[in-house]
Amino acid sequence: MRNESQKKILEMLAEDRITVEEATALLSKLGRSEEPEEAAGEPEEPQTRKKMPRYLRVIVDSADGDKVNVRIPLSLIKTGIKLSALVPGDAADRMSSHGLDLSQLSRLDGDELIQALNDMTVDVESADGDNVKVFTE
Repeated sequence: MRNESQKKILEMLAEDRITVEEATALLSKLGRSEEPEEAAGEPEEPQTRKKMPRYLRVIVDSADGDKVNVRIPLSLIKTGIKLSALVPGDAADRMSSHGLDLSQLSRLDGDELIQALNDMTVDVESADGDNVKVFTE
């Protein structure tokens, strides 16, 4: 159930129906709403905090025999967010005219994005036998 909801949120993001911030908020709410509630009167156990992921992984195994295995350091994503704020206005305008809009990146909090990605898993198995997995490690 949770994976289906995550897939829908990511599809809306991919289709530009929602912003990255909205997707992050929805994924965050989804994670909180599906946590088990504490029983009344029982002492709360300390939560073990998930380790911050270091890589974004994309694995594709097609029925035709094509294989893709990509491992992207998340520090590269955080660096890209910071560098986007340094792009001169005229360069940003020229990139935007070619369909590359970096204006939203400078508003992102890299650590929040990494934390949201930590809870994300996408598994797709097509009827053709293609398998796609996107996750962090």
